Amino acid sequence: MSEISSASQIQTDYMKLLIEQLKNQNPLEPMDSEDMASQLAQFSQLQQLEEANTNLGELKTSFGNVLTATNRNYANSLIGKTVTFFAEDEITGELKQMKGTVQSAFNDSETGETLLGVSADDGDGVKDYTLGLGAVVLVEN
Repeated sequence: MSEISSASQIQTDYMKLLIEQLKNQNPLEPMDSEDMASQLAQFSQLQQLEEANTNLGELKTSFGNVLTATNRNYANSLIGKTVTFFAEDEITGELKQMKGTVQSAFNDSETGETLLGVSADDGDGVKDYTLGLGAVVLVEN
């Protein structure tokens, strides 16, 4: 059995079946034309929904591309600026507020997320942190 891939294919198959039924129908008990019209209208609606779904998928992809480019531009604009963020204290495990300078902006190759490379003094010396854009709570010049 072949796989049906679209509303158009379903409608084509239905029309073939309908033609065969009309050729072979009993003249004393003809098919109900209202049922046929209703089924054809349903196929038309299905085609429209399928097209709308395709358009929404394309729009989602376009929006994702714009958002990625915007995040990259924003991350690049942060290079050299001081940012405030929260980091987990290695000893206590508690979150503490940190300030550091953005050294780099890059994309995670696995997730595609835009990340920042930040150098910050945690009191025990300067350490490097990798942050998502959402982790930044304040930006200063």
